[in-house]
Amino acid sequence: MSGPSLLPAAHAVHPALAGLVLAVHALVIVFNVAGLVAVPLGAWRGWRWVRAPLWRTLHLLALAAVAGQALLGRACFLTLWQDDLQGRAASTPLIQGWVDRLIYWPLPMAFFTTLYVLAFAYVVGLWWYWPPRRHWRA
Repeated sequence: MSGPSLLPAAHAVHPALAGLVLAVHALVIVFNVAGLVAVPLGAWRGWRWVRAPLWRTLHLLALAAVAGQALLGRACFLTLWQDDLQGRAASTPLIQGWVDRLIYWPLPMAFFTTLYVLAFAYVVGLWWYWPPRRHWRA
């Protein structure tokens, strides 16, 4: 006779993973949106960190991935993972439901594709107008 399993039941793992994917997705969204505001504000205020090449490159690549997926007519891979994991869950926890409604708007894909492409074009413009600097700490 064996004792109780140390691993959670399979049905209990999926809601937790769906919540983790949702949290990562929310952080990516905050990073992308914050960068749209931080670069011009920081340039105006003289914040040197907004010209950090690594930060600016990550921001540009993140928005390029979002816009590229939208142009290909694909949903974000994080959305697909969460949907897959959430589909196996019995119910959505309260806070996760709130965040879901904040992130996922019931609008046509064409709206989001236009929004993402415009945001990417804006970031490219920021890159050109306030380029990253190799010696941004100096």
